[in-house]
Amino acid sequence: MLELFSDPQVWASLLTLTALEIVLGIDNIIFISIMAAKLPVHQQQKARQLGLALALLMRLALLASISWVATLTEPLVTVLGMGFSGRDLILLGGGLFLLAKGTIEIHNTVEGHEEDSAAPKLASFGAVVGQIIVLDIVFSLDSVITAVGMSNDLPVMVTAVVIAMAVMLFAARPVGDFVNRHVTVKMLALSFLLLVGVALIADGFGFHIPKGYLYFAIAFSTLVEALNLMAAARRKRKKAEAH
Repeated sequence: MLELFSDPQVWASLLTLTALEIVLGIDNIIFISIMAAKLPVHQQQKARQLGLALALLMRLALLASISWVATLTEPLVTVLGMGFSGRDLILLGGGLFLLAKGTIEIHNTVEGHEEDSAAPKLASFGAVVGQIIVLDIVFSLDSVITAVGMSNDLPVMVTAVVIAMAVMLFAARPVGDFVNRHVTVKMLALSFLLLVGVALIADGFGFHIPKGYLYFAIAFSTLVEALNLMAAARRKRKKAEAH
C-alpha cells in the first residue's frame, strides 16, 4: 500500500481522478441541495449529509464488486435490433427521472408561488431521501465506471472517491444555500439537471455526449448570472445611498 503511493505516477493518477470525481459530483450536489430544500430547515443538513453518505457507500460497494460492474456493460436485452446492457437501462431510467423531476421543479418554481405562497408544502424526509437514493445509484454507477476506466489500482480509486465525497460534503451546504437563495441560479441548476438527463439518455442509447460540453455551458451561464447578480447588488446599493 505504502509502496503504491510512493510512485509519482500514482499520485498524478490520484489527483486527476479526484478532480474528475469532484466535477462529476457537481450534479449530485445540485440535485441533493434542491431536494433537501423541500424539507423543514432543521432537516435539510441531515438530508444532505445522509444523501452524500449513501452516495459514498454505493460508490465503495460498486468499487468492491468491480467484476460485477463489468457485467453491466454486457448486452442484457435487445429492442428493435439494439442491445441494451444493465448500465444502459439504469442510465435511461435515471435520465428520464431527471427530465421529469427537473421539469416538475421548474414548474413549481415558476408557477408554484401563485398557488399557495402563504403555506408552501413541505415534502416528507423519507420521500426526499428515497429520490436522492434513486439518483445516487445512477451517479454512483457513472462515477465508478469512470474511475475504473482511468485507474487499475483499487486503493487509488477508493482514495479518490473518499476525498471527492469529503469535498462535496463540505461544499453541499454553501452551494445549496446559494442555489436556493437565488431563483435564477436555481433555474440554471435545474436546467443543468435537464442537460445531464439528456446526456444520460443519450449514453443509454449508445451516444456519448462529453460532459465537458455540459459543464462549460452551465459554467458560462453561471458566470453571466453572477455578473447579473453583482450588477443588481450594485444598483441596490446606489439606490440605498441615494436615499
